[in-house]
Amino acid sequence: MSNVVKVIEVLAESEKSWEDAAQQAINRAAKTLHGIKSIYIENFEAKIEDNRIVKYRINAKISFLLE
Repeated sequence: MSNVVKVIEVLAESEKSWEDAAQQAINRAAKTLHGIKSIYIENFEAKIEDNRIVKYRINAKISFLLE
């Protein structure tokens, strides 16, 4: 039997880092998806206030196996 993988696009943000934003995306997706296999970060963005980064944002694709 062959595997079928589905890809969804998500946006996530963190006050810590882009890596944490990616982990937040995985943590949230894992609440409703099973068999997550990878995350592909398409875009990085940061929100700036008073010359400081206050939010790290990512646009990512998460792939998972269909059951």
